[in-house]
Amino acid sequence: MTTLNALIAVCLAYVLFLFAIAFVAERRARLGHVRWLRSPVVYTLSLSIYCTAWTFYGAVGSAARSGLEYLAIYLGPSIVMIGWWWVVRKLVRIGRAQRVTSIADLVSARYGKSNLIAIGVTVLAVVGTTPYIALQLQSVTLSFEVFASADGGIELNPAVNPDNTTAFWVAVGLSLFTVVFGTRNLDANERHHGVVMAIAVEAVVKLVALLSVGIFVVWGISGGLGETLARIDASGLGQWQVDRGRWAGIVILSAAAFLCLPRIFQVLVVEAGDESQLRTASWAFPGYLMLMSLFVVPIAVVGLDLLPEGANPDLFVLTVPLSEGQNGLAALSFLGGFSSATSMVIVAAIALSTMVSNHIVMPIWLRLTGGGASVSGDVRHVVLTARRASIAGVVMLGYLYYSLSGGGSALSAIGLVSFAGVAQVLPALLGGIFWRGATRSGAVAGLSLGFSVWLYTLFLPSIGGGGVLSDAVLAAGPGGIAWLRPQALFGIAGMDPLLHALFWSLALNATAFLVVSLTSFPGPIERLQGAQFVNVFQHAPGPRSWAGGAAQVEDLMIMAQRLLGAPESQALFRREARRQGLRGDLPEPTPTFLEALERELAGSVGAATAHAMVGQIVGGMSVSVEDLMAVADESAQLMEYSARLETQSAELSRTARQLREANRKLTRLSVQKDAFLSQISHELRTPMTSIRAFSEIMRDAGTLAPEEQVRFASIIHDEAVRLTRLLDDLLDLSVLENGQVSLNRRPGSVGEVLDRAVAAAGAGTAGRLDIVRDPTREEVVVDTDLDRLSQVFINLISNAAKYCDAAEPRLEISVSVDGAQVVVDFVDNGSGIAPEARDTIFEKFSRVAEHKAGGAGLGLAICRQIMTRLGGSIGYLPGRRGAAFRVELAHAARLAAQ
Repeated sequence: MTTLNALIAVCLAYVLFLFAIAFVAERRARLGHVRWLRSPVVYTLSLSIYCTAWTFYGAVGSAARSGLEYLAIYLGPSIVMIGWWWVVRKLVRIGRAQRVTSIADLVSARYGKSNLIAIGVTVLAVVGTTPYIALQLQSVTLSFEVFASADGGIELNPAVNPDNTTAFWVAVGLSLFTVVFGTRNLDANERHHGVVMAIAVEAVVKLVALLSVGIFVVWGISGGLGETLARIDASGLGQWQVDRGRWAGIVILSAAAFLCLPRIFQVLVVEAGDESQLRTASWAFPGYLMLMSLFVVPIAVVGLDLLPEGANPDLFVLTVPLSEGQNGLAALSFLGGFSSATSMVIVAAIALSTMVSNHIVMPIWLRLTGGGASVSGDVRHVVLTARRASIAGVVMLGYLYYSLSGGGSALSAIGLVSFAGVAQVLPALLGGIFWRGATRSGAVAGLSLGFSVWLYTLFLPSIGGGGVLSDAVLAAGPGGIAWLRPQALFGIAGMDPLLHALFWSLALNATAFLVVSLTSFPGPIERLQGAQFVNVFQHAPGPRSWAGGAAQVEDLMIMAQRLLGAPESQALFRREARRQGLRGDLPEPTPTFLEALERELAGSVGAATAHAMVGQIVGGMSVSVEDLMAVADESAQLMEYSARLETQSAELSRTARQLREANRKLTRLSVQKDAFLSQISHELRTPMTSIRAFSEIMRDAGTLAPEEQVRFASIIHDEAVRLTRLLDDLLDLSVLENGQVSLNRRPGSVGEVLDRAVAAAGAGTAGRLDIVRDPTREEVVVDTDLDRLSQVFINLISNAAKYCDAAEPRLEISVSVDGAQVVVDFVDNGSGIAPEARDTIFEKFSRVAEHKAGGAGLGLAICRQIMTRLGGSIGYLPGRRGAAFRVELAHAARLAAQ
């Protein structure tokens, strides 16, 4: 006989094995090896989270009590995956587009990112899942009691002897297990690769365990397939004797629960890698369910034949092998049930804790901390603490339900109570993704009414008489009002309690949702989100609902660092700044950036809370989400006619500012152009006049003294050289602008190029300028057109000699290497260039100091064109003491060998 201590040791070893699987999977995910982790096989196996202890143990118990009714539990999800595949695909697409973290997040995002709806769905999900967690506690507790009993549990009657102490410690262990297992990462939108892989492994374990017991029952006990079928025929369990209404109700209920259960939504939508996984899961998951149900009836029939009357049929999977002395097979069966229970609790607690922290704890924390989104500090520990406390609270609520209900109900009955509760989300969910007219008011009305009816007609009665509802209320209704009896509402008696509660709760839920939606008008953000959800395949990105004009990007950075961490936030902001073409690390708070930031934050705190936090900084509003929505409605009235009008208005404002700046710049350029034309005509006329005058003198004069001939010829030569230089500059600029220049690239040292430039410029600046250099830093090799680069250096040195107005002019030339770029700075000690002239100094018509200019003002324009052709840049450095220019070579550079 397998002892209880040995069984506990096996469980601990199994838990350590799961931890190892999760650790390896997360480590490979961090290294980028996620191909296998995102495979359709792993995704399909993770969906087996639907098969909890209810299906592992309770399906056999349901078959023993109600025949083939248990098949309805498997038909619902199969119909969804095969017949409603397009609905699941739409949910996955919406989840990826909106970065939802839970079913509450998705529903609230659809209805204007309303945190009120998120809170409602969260409360409903927690209460609705409580019976299901109690079911897992009951199954594990009963399994332990079977092994702890002296006779192997054959005569165990759990309805009379529930062990609350065992259930408590099981709850504590599952809480610790889930806290360590499921709160390793803060970002709930980041897929839990370790958890999913562990769930996939558990799926294999419980399938192998159930198939092993089934094979043993059919071939080891019954003697083969024929004899097993004969036993089934003799027992009557195989006959089609089912209540059609209850059958249809359970099929609908299980299909609804498959879409609405938080744990299923977590793996089906949140953990989905891509939509292609659904193609495999659409047929493979129904196949998995078929295998799980394959031996249910044979195990039930053999259990009824072999075990004493009164034995719990929910435990036949465990007690039948024990009765035949198959302790190893019984231990494997126990591990299968343990896997079913732990996998459900882990994923359900992760999903529910995310919902509680995102939609209840964080909004309360924002309200209590006042300016919580804009002050410095780290709130990551607040979110993690909230999630860990929520996990413990959710599991303990399950234990409380187990204690109050007495732990004696059939597992299938407990599971159906939970199914009916979470199914109340279905009208708001399906209506939201297919009907643009669905409103927040309609969703609130439907959820509130449906949840209240389910609570009154099914959940509270399931706890039992003497609990919240007394026996008198159950029998005669509150205050003796018969038509308000929980299980005979509005005087309709005689219905199955489950069908009664399901009918009234969903009917009233859907009716309220429809009527209130038709009689109310959605807000602007609701209409935007409605269009995005309904037409998700045409509008994959989320709507842009931020103007961004009032946002302080520094405050946004502080908030992001608190939630995402400093490295992740800085990388996000730097990446956006590069995308916007900015040199710094802080981007402009454009609507596109605010939308991206909101999506990133949603992975940690949920869509509604992220919207509130960004809105608090952008609009300076209070923390109240209701106040936030009111302000958002007022500021979004113009979206009445266009989903993007607000964004376009902000863009037009920025464009108007840019146009005003461009107009001022063009005005200055126009003035400079006129000055340029006047100057160029002067520059051309002066040498031509001198050439003409002195050539006429030499022609008309009869004889000239030799010294006069030399003087006149020298004047003609100098003026011709001056004219040629001017024409060369104009021609050079034209060639550069038209891209007709041919570059002669070759490697060379920056120091050697500077030597040539200083020597060439020094012929005209000797004694006027003190040049300071550091030759040891100039030994940098570049691959470029060295002659053109030298032309740029000569111009900058000559300009410093011309325009530096210091008493003792000095030019400092410094060379540095910044990654793959060579940076050369030219900084003089003069007064520099006036701020209003800095944006035009590289234009063709720009001359900064007319009283000092000795040319046509084309030098810096030529320099800019040269650096553009060389793949580098030249710019003015503000904030220096004098005029400062920086030349950057974009080509890769390397330090020369010493």
